[in-house]
Amino acid sequence: MCRGGHLVADFVAGTDARPDLPEEFDEHLTTTVNGLWVVWAHKLARQVGDLFVPLTGGSGYPADARATCRVRGVRSAHDAPDPRCTCGFHALSSRTLPGLPVRGGFTALTVALSGRVLAFEWAGGGVLWRAERQTVIHVERPARFDRAAGALGRRRHPGDPDGRAAVVPAATPRDSGPVRLNLPVSSPVLPVCHDDAGWCVESSQFEHSPASLVMT
Repeated sequence: MCRGGHLVADFVAGTDARPDLPEEFDEHLTTTVNGLWVVWAHKLARQVGDLFVPLTGGSGYPADARATCRVRGVRSAHDAPDPRCTCGFHALSSRTLPGLPVRGGFTALTVALSGRVLAFEWAGGGVLWRAERQTVIHVERPARFDRAAGALGRRRHPGDPDGRAAVVPAATPRDSGPVRLNLPVSSPVLPVCHDDAGWCVESSQFEHSPASLVMT
């Protein structure tokens, strides 16, 4: 799974207070229609019905959910995400997919992260996020991916989910930035310990252990 380098930020998103982050993170923040600040991020997953299954497998997660950590004992109990663990929803700040073929139904997702959010350095460039809450905003269909791959590396404003202009002006797309983006009032809570952003999945067996501070 994706494992970040040094922890560079630990903050709370999803409130009306703008997160106090370094200036280089500004492009990854956007607001909802209610003025709540969230992190705009990207990942890969396989869509199965109403669920999204990470490359690490498992039962999948719904479009909106909060993460808890599955722990073995009371002494090790902690909220997700935790810097010493792998729990929480994983996502990246970039839409580029270096060296990873999109196959077998895996699609690129644009997600809004909120709750407690951790930011780690990532060797692939940009930031590896781990968050308490994740809301899937946009699903890039596999058939469109190859055609759009050449444009994925270009910087886009967080309020533009897919970056493609329409030939004929139409109604504002659903959840296209602050005009429409609106987080559900409540969300289901589920254990998320082995999520993966999809850019650096490994084929080995995954164990629930402190891993976020070591780059593989």
